[in-house]
Amino acid sequence: MHGILTHLKAPMRVCAAVLAVSLATAGVAAVDLRADHPDTYVVKKGDTLWDIAGRFLKRPWLWPEIWQANPQVKNPHLIYPGDVLSLAYLNRVAVQPGPRSGNAIGAIPLSEIEPFLKDMRVMDDSFKDLPYVVGIEEDHTRGTSGQVVYARGLTGADVGRRFQILRPTYKFSRLDRTVCCDIHWRKDLDYKGDVIRDGQTFWTNAVTPDNGHELLGYELQKVGIATLTRGEVGGIEASTLRVDDPIKEIREGDRIVPVDAQPYDLYFMPHAPKQTTEYGRGRIVAVADMFTTGGPRDVIAISLGSQDGIDNGTVFSLWRVGANKVDRVEYGKFRTEESVSDGAKVRLPDEFAGHAMVFRTFDKMAYALIMDSIKPARVGYEVKHPDATY
Repeated sequence: MHGILTHLKAPMRVCAAVLAVSLATAGVAAVDLRADHPDTYVVKKGDTLWDIAGRFLKRPWLWPEIWQANPQVKNPHLIYPGDVLSLAYLNRVAVQPGPRSGNAIGAIPLSEIEPFLKDMRVMDDSFKDLPYVVGIEEDHTRGTSGQVVYARGLTGADVGRRFQILRPTYKFSRLDRTVCCDIHWRKDLDYKGDVIRDGQTFWTNAVTPDNGHELLGYELQKVGIATLTRGEVGGIEASTLRVDDPIKEIREGDRIVPVDAQPYDLYFMPHAPKQTTEYGRGRIVAVADMFTTGGPRDVIAISLGSQDGIDNGTVFSLWRVGANKVDRVEYGKFRTEESVSDGAKVRLPDEFAGHAMVFRTFDKMAYALIMDSIKPARVGYEVKHPDATY
């Protein structure tokens, strides 16, 4: 992570630090310091908490333990250039407050990180009852900034109220299996919010129909902000909204909800998962913006949520799932994968890809920001405890 942050401009380095180390002070294992760490460190101008942690700790998300050795720092969200920090956790080296200078290394406005977090949410099928866009100005097929769109379902809403426009993108479900791993499905949605049936998934749907799956939820992605300029008056059966802040072009079927006052936490407190999850249950099920591969500062959706003990700030490691491979030495080079049973194949190790931190949690799913990586993370990768070694 330190190597990644050094290539970012200063405000973004600090913002990543706030995401990664706005710190809790309990419930964490002992710090594992690097062998070459000094006993004390003087905070310098331009430092970030994650920079310091990445420089001296083997597991930087366990930085909260350092604060227990530094009682002179009263507020872990506010450290200053000149502060002297003890890094001799086991020996408890006593330090005196240093001569402070400059501004505190503290909280960063949410506006600094929102472009990286995306504004997505997960709902059950009640989203189909939300108000929705029924038409566009001059019968266009798409609407953008300064245009008006027409909506049904906003009866009684106050003129001047601002609304978010959301687009249903995916339906996520899981088939719980006792053998090996759960199976996760991601299905595209059409403008009505219904699953798009296609040749690729036709037979899968026929063999394992939806009623055999656990619904994880429907993803809705923010595509713009609009202001209500006229209600349903004079026999008109649709309300009028002016598009103020489009992220994508607005289309028919996009849903409408009131603007969230604060969709994200102001501070994130990185920590390991609070409970163990069965292998195969936690997977990357989507990458934001409809990609299948993501790297640092990309957003991923995972198949774990608050019912699994996940909350904002939970840190995971990301792993490519090892293949079940035919041993060509034992079976010969002409044996196909299909001709050898899974039980007779060689299970290869999972491969580490990076770390991600949860920033928005729902009942059965959560969104996480990839904080560091040594290889791209893909849909289908396993999410594990951040200290997992295999």
